[in-house]
Amino acid sequence: MASATKYSMVMQILSLTLCLLTLSCSAFTSKDYADALAKSILFYEGQRSGKLPSSQRLTWRGDSGLSDGSSYHVDLVGGYYDAGDNVKFGLPMAFTTTLLAWSVIEFGNSMPSQIGNARAAIRWSTDYLLKAATATPGTLYVQVGDPNMDHKCWERPEDMDTPRNVYKVSKQNPGSDVAAETAAALAAASIVFKDSDPSYSTKLLQTAMKVFDFADRYRGSYSDSLSSVVCPFYCSYSGYHDELLWGASWIHRASNNASFLAYIQSNGQTMGADDDDYSFSWDDKRAGTKVLLSKDFLEKNTEEFQLYKRHSDNYICSLIPGTSSFQAQYTPGGLFYKGSESNLQYVTSTAFLLLTYAKYLSSNGGSASCGTSTVTAERLISLAKKQVDYILGDNPAKMSYMVGFGDKYPQHVHHRGSSLPSVRTHPDHIACSNGFQYLYSASPNPNVLVGAILGGPNNRDSFADDRNNYQQSEPATYINAPFVGALAFFSAN
Repeated sequence: MASATKYSMVMQILSLTLCLLTLSCSAFTSKDYADALAKSILFYEGQRSGKLPSSQRLTWRGDSGLSDGSSYHVDLVGGYYDAGDNVKFGLPMAFTTTLLAWSVIEFGNSMPSQIGNARAAIRWSTDYLLKAATATPGTLYVQVGDPNMDHKCWERPEDMDTPRNVYKVSKQNPGSDVAAETAAALAAASIVFKDSDPSYSTKLLQTAMKVFDFADRYRGSYSDSLSSVVCPFYCSYSGYHDELLWGASWIHRASNNASFLAYIQSNGQTMGADDDDYSFSWDDKRAGTKVLLSKDFLEKNTEEFQLYKRHSDNYICSLIPGTSSFQAQYTPGGLFYKGSESNLQYVTSTAFLLLTYAKYLSSNGGSASCGTSTVTAERLISLAKKQVDYILGDNPAKMSYMVGFGDKYPQHVHHRGSSLPSVRTHPDHIACSNGFQYLYSASPNPNVLVGAILGGPNNRDSFADDRNNYQQSEPATYINAPFVGALAFFSAN
């Protein structure tokens, strides 16, 4: 705990220095960030599939998907719906879990009042991923629900009557990308539970190693094996090499097993170690892997990982206006902008990497090298804060893009359960096509999906609060996951 205390003091000094330099300390207080943090975790209760516990706080939700997997003679009850629909997609669910775990690993000391809720959010997913990984030897179950059929309906998860098809990858039909991401999720989560539940942690890590071996041994992309049931929804555009290196990196961190260090050293070059990539998402893990592995060089001076520090610098420098490597796009209001569909997923992941890299750099007084200039940890924190504050409402529209936070936030969220009457108030079944009246209704969503961060504004800071505009108004589990860590940091600093 001494190192944690030292780190906290260093970060407080950094934050104070930053505040004095900018003369604009914050649009939000520590209490505001703590409120947003609690809500960002609460959101996951609205995405739950399965039998809800008595501790469920978003009480407008009910049990759903209770027979998932049964027609295939496996138990695949539980897990999360990815966004505003009722499908359980394995790749984004696993990535969400990895990022939630990473948030707790780096910034768990900054969320003492929420650590139990954060662990519960992670465990809701890892319990499901463990079942998906161990139900059938040589098989990983990676999806429940036919998205093409699901998207033809607008119905509550509690009413689902669309086919609950089960999809898997196997030795014959490989999916190294989704399997290696699942391994990363289980390994990262094993670190989270190491002290609070050692036996569960051990099970997670052991399963992670087995799933990684499966991913590495039987190589191929799940997009090729499953085609139209995962594409274009969560097609693995970046291939599977990035996930293999990412998965190995997480098992290395969780286990200190020498064979995974050797794997990274042997395979890094062919799996993207020398690639400079400028986004971090459910599809492309390269920037995150660089930052993750830079830790060993910055904190332990492991020479083999100096390469990853250099490429982390390249990634960070691409985000910093005024550096020779700058190439990011920002809106007039200062929001990092990567794409028209669900742009805030890139904002939250970028803010998290900025803060995590700042933490690693500050551990030894280091800085990022951007050509002839250097960028300090304080500068990274400042840029991350700008992005976090923009999402919370410090933006040209004065709109919070987190539902339920602040005075003004979106009312027409593209989310089936939130937009339809709750089973509590309307217990009668609402059939597939009968729900579309609620999709097109001008009325606000009757059930507030507290904590959900939506796709967000366009490249001109404009946002249409329109339920049918899913590109801007749909939430997703992977938008929130890295934001949990960022909010924890600012709630304590």
